[in-house]
Amino acid sequence: MSCCNTSTERPQPIDLSKRINADDKRLINCAAVDVNQLMPIKYKWAWEHYLNGCANHWMPNEVSMQRDIELWKSNKLTQDERQVIMRNLGFFSTAESLVGNNIVLAIFKHVTNAECRQYLLRQAFEEAIHTHTFQYIVESLSLDQREIFNMYHEVNSIHDKDAFEMTLTSDLMRPDFTMTTLEGKQEFLTNLIGFYVIMEGIFFYSGFVMLLSFHRQNRMTGIGEQFQYIMRDETTHLNFGLDLINGIKAENPEIWTAEFQKRVLAMIEKAVELEIAYAQDCLPRGILGLNAGSFREYVQFIADRRLERVGLTAKYGSKNPFPWMSETIDMSKEKNFFEARVTDYQNGSNLDWEDGKPKEETVELTETQQGSSLEW
Repeated sequence: MSCCNTSTERPQPIDLSKRINADDKRLINCAAVDVNQLMPIKYKWAWEHYLNGCANHWMPNEVSMQRDIELWKSNKLTQDERQVIMRNLGFFSTAESLVGNNIVLAIFKHVTNAECRQYLLRQAFEEAIHTHTFQYIVESLSLDQREIFNMYHEVNSIHDKDAFEMTLTSDLMRPDFTMTTLEGKQEFLTNLIGFYVIMEGIFFYSGFVMLLSFHRQNRMTGIGEQFQYIMRDETTHLNFGLDLINGIKAENPEIWTAEFQKRVLAMIEKAVELEIAYAQDCLPRGILGLNAGSFREYVQFIADRRLERVGLTAKYGSKNPFPWMSETIDMSKEKNFFEARVTDYQNGSNLDWEDGKPKEETVELTETQQGSSLEW
């Protein structure tokens, strides 16, 4: 038998009309386009968010916890300060898992665009890194692992926020859920708003302020550095989610009815009250220059920004009582987190080292990276 194919059969002509055009892609309900084909890319914003996430890669065990351990074991933290730290570790340790599970179980299969799916895969990995962060902190401080990771069952203010989100995931996992109806598309958009705008855009921010307030005083610096990294990741998550939400609205204008807008507003109003209750629970008395009243104003201020980003009118008119948060999250400014890294945290292999420390140099940002800062 010959080792070569000697068939004289001519290959079938290629039907160029069956190749994917970028204009054929859609964010949802696009069965006609193969989701395995990334290129040609239509939604360049999705690919840029993916590249930005990759450039900002980090791992929690790169951050030293030695000073945190020493402070935690000392008598230099009040009971109220310890409660703030414990409550936030309890909330975030489970909340990050809820976001990751929602991506994998509820969102991913209904997004029919390859470049958006590429970003969702990256985001899911980042959520795993964030969960890893809390495992690392809990082990470093020798905290009760079961207490921290079970807090969402035992502390009402944490339970109420998480239950709010878990319902949205279960709604999309029903056997009868379909994206072919107007109601199904609205349910899907409700999930996206619930997780991107509310969970990552509102529920996380009181905790960011509380723990970064310690860091501003040069206390709990290991936790503070990791929360700065997490907050920058969450900014990209939020911006991707807003682009996805607004893109779906543009491609499916029938979703955005007056009645549905009222439903979205009611969701955000409920989220604001849940977050205010959480802040009051964490801060029964003022510490670090913080009090529950300032958090009411801050949460309302954040909620107004989120409402505007999805095309709704701001409701509260509150001012930002923590203007320093704008500087903390602004990726276009050059500063150190804690004597060790540049603001645009890159993988250590990409940094130039001198005398055992990374050189400080201005990082040229892409337009997308600069745009990922939010108005506070």
